Amino acid sequence: MGVHIGAMAMTGDATRHHAEAVPGGWRVSWLPDRLLTCDKSVTAMVLAEAVASTTLTSEHRLWPHIDAWAAQLGLSGPAAVVASSLPAPVREVDPQCR
Repeated sequence: MGVHIGAMAMTGDATRHHAEAVPGGWRVSWLPDRLLTCDKSVTAMVLAEAVASTTLTSEHRLWPHIDAWAAQLGLSGPAAVVASSLPAPVREVDPQCR
């Protein structure tokens, strides 16, 4: 599990979601209507990576972290899990952006 952070893009090993720098901030594929800071984009990508690489049960030890990451994005943990579990748009990321 890992998030790759570059100057212009972020990708994950387990998730197909990505983030890209746009004028004024960052756009994350599972939160397409929101302009985020770089820090919040990292949080969103870490959350998406954790969800994609884990089979979550109601008792899973990651839930406190997921709830905390989601709260930083103004979401509940369950809402963030649902949103980040939706298919990501297919996109080729320039390897130089990693």
